Amino acid sequence: MTTIHPFGEPFGMTKFTNHDAYIAAAPESFQPLLVQLRAQLAKVLPDAEEFIMYDMPGFGFGKTIIAGYAAFSKQCGLYVSKGAIAALADDIAAAGLKATKTGVTFSTKKPIPDELVEKLALASRKEAGL
Repeated sequence: MTTIHPFGEPFGMTKFTNHDAYIAAAPESFQPLLVQLRAQLAKVLPDAEEFIMYDMPGFGFGKTIIAGYAAFSKQCGLYVSKGAIAALADDIAAAGLKATKTGVTFSTKKPIPDELVEKLALASRKEAGL
């Protein structure tokens, strides 16, 4: 049974082993966005580990997720701590993006700015105390 995610249908139920495999399986139109997001997170969190957790690529330390991302059929999402989303709600709105309690959704028409990725990742890391 496949669960329909509120952000659109999942692009596959494959179990991914690394970020490259995840991005390669994402809808082609989103792949450049995901490559850029991954690069920005790696730059902002240079000492973090890359891993796959909950079938999504992420960055973190041990079992603590600092930032994760996902692609769906109609948009992508960046997932960070609740505190990071709350603290940067004005920046998210100023970028014309929508947020849930733990994520910001974006698309090719409205990509997430690198500066916002940086702020969100650093705020999430700070909240985790790492």
